[in-house]
Amino acid sequence: MLEGNSAEAKTETTSDREIVISRVFDAPRERVFEAWTHPSHIASWWGPRGFTTTTESFEFRPGGVWRHTMVGPDGTRYPNRLMYDEITRPERIVYSHYGGIDGVIAQFQATITFTARGEKTELTMRQVYRSAQERDAVIEKYGAVEGGKQTLARLEEHLTEEALAAAATSTLKLELSRVFNAPRKIVFEAWSKPEHLSKWFAPRPLTVPRCELDFRAGGVFRLVMRTPDGLEFPMETTFREVVAPEKIVFAGAIHGGNAVVTTLTFSEEGKDGKKTRLDVVQTFAFESDATRGARQGWTQTLEQLGEVAEGAAREEKERKC
Repeated sequence: MLEGNSAEAKTETTSDREIVISRVFDAPRERVFEAWTHPSHIASWWGPRGFTTTTESFEFRPGGVWRHTMVGPDGTRYPNRLMYDEITRPERIVYSHYGGIDGVIAQFQATITFTARGEKTELTMRQVYRSAQERDAVIEKYGAVEGGKQTLARLEEHLTEEALAAAATSTLKLELSRVFNAPRKIVFEAWSKPEHLSKWFAPRPLTVPRCELDFRAGGVFRLVMRTPDGLEFPMETTFREVVAPEKIVFAGAIHGGNAVVTTLTFSEEGKDGKKTRLDVVQTFAFESDATRGARQGWTQTLEQLGEVAEGAAREEKERKC
């Protein structure tokens, strides 16, 4: 967003020729910073939606140069040259930008700051142009403000995809199991609808005020867990496998920018089919507060699932009597 008149962005000499865009990422500062350090990372997110970026040369050091060409959705090529003026890992990147076509010379100095907000990161991108006229020209001709917003949105998507890829092959693993006094069909169905999950899918004393569930491979699974004092922890995942009543696999982002792949296996326990063994395997992208509390959280959550499933089994038995 353009913040040239805000208290944070305003300076005495440059406020009329600045563009300032900010975004808070649900990821640690080191990971957000790292996404700026190599062309293989940058190619995944640099530029507005529909743009691609090809790097000709890249030197990530003070005095180093990044030469690249951005290609728009209509095939228009935009050559660019960046010179890095300052790199302070993982806090700050300053570069001078040279480029532009069609008579508009987009020359500015950009300062990217990375501020840790707990496990989150606030990124602020400030571009200072040579004049207010040049700033206004790139806003009008190239949509610089909206383009900057889209670029940071793509960065957030890249961080999530990167974390998911890491989680899929990670050796950071949680494994636990529980046997329920309920048939496999009932235990499996407890995962199938939002109104079921909202009753048990959070360790006490947390609650689930919001739950969205499209229970199929490729479907979305989103929920929010809330503490008694109102602190919320969102989770957004996608079902990779749903094989009733045997297996569920879902993967996605959790708080702190971590990613997790969860595999649930439902097996009949005993000869009469009246009990169910649930095996839970989770792999995480990296260690975080979420991983350190995962075992305790899952233990409490499965206790609540047991109460719900076993209660449903008793009700079904009573109906049949």
